[in-house]
Amino acid sequence: MKIFLLTHEREIDRTTNTGSIAIEHSDGVVERILWQRVNPNKDILKLIDNNEALLLYSKGDAAPSMIHDYENIIIIDSTWQESQKIVNKSQYLKKIPHATLKITGSSNYKLRRNQPEGGLCTIECIIEVLKIKGENQLASKLEVAFAQFNSQKI
Repeated sequence: MKIFLLTHEREIDRTTNTGSIAIEHSDGVVERILWQRVNPNKDILKLIDNNEALLLYSKGDAAPSMIHDYENIIIIDSTWQESQKIVNKSQYLKKIPHATLKITGSSNYKLRRNQPEGGLCTIECIIEVLKIKGENQLASKLEVAFAQFNSQKI
C-alpha cells in the first residue's frame, strides 16, 4: 500500500503541515509528490491511466469502502482553498475515482484556522485510510506523532 501526498509547493515549508509528520513517521508508506499543473508526475499519471489509484477528496462520489479496492491512495496536501484549485486545474484528477471519508465529529487539528466543518487535516485523513486498510499499528503511531505536533504553539 502507498499513500501519495500531492502537495502544493507553498505547503512544503509551512510549519503547520501535517503531511510532513506523516511522511516522517510512516515507514515509507506515505510519499510526497509536488503538484505541478503543467508538468504532472508521470508515475501518478500511470497509476491513474491504469486505474490503480483512488483520490481521497472531500467531494467524493465513491463509497469509502472503495479504499479497500485500491493499493494507491492520493491525498491532496494543501489548504482547503488550494486543494480545490488543484482539483479544478488538474484534468487528470477529474478522471480518477474519488472517495470521501464519512467521519462523525470534527477535526482535532488546532494549528490552522478556517477549517471547514467536517474537514480533516492531511494526517487525520491518512490515519483514517490506514485504519480502513487494517494498518492499525501504523495508524496508532501516526496518531501519537500528530498529538505531539498538534500540542505545539506555532
